[in-house]
Amino acid sequence: MSKTIPTAVRMHYSSAAQPHQSTMLEIRKRILEVIPNAEEVVSYGMPAFKVDGLIVAGLLANKKHVGYYPFSGGILHLFPKELANFTITKSAIHVPVDKPLSKTLIVKLIKARITQN
Repeated sequence: MSKTIPTAVRMHYSSAAQPHQSTMLEIRKRILEVIPNAEEVVSYGMPAFKVDGLIVAGLLANKKHVGYYPFSGGILHLFPKELANFTITKSAIHVPVDKPLSKTLIVKLIKARITQN
């Protein structure tokens, strides 16, 4: 059974076009498999996941990709091999709209974010 999406967060997912919406919801599912007790919030205008008061991930539909945001500029450079096939900025991974991030990569990103704090 999947966790109910809070209303304010659900509005962000439902306003995203397809296939962005499906990709975001699949990444959401994978994030919640990794951190099932995460609080779902809206932060910086995007659905985000909070653990013990720390935002550890956010998702945002962009024109040509889904952005995955670790909410830290110090995380993505730690994974050059894993992120080699993605376009990245200092603060975001540009996820192809039809290829959600793997659960394995999500685990690494979230662990790095929590450990960083």
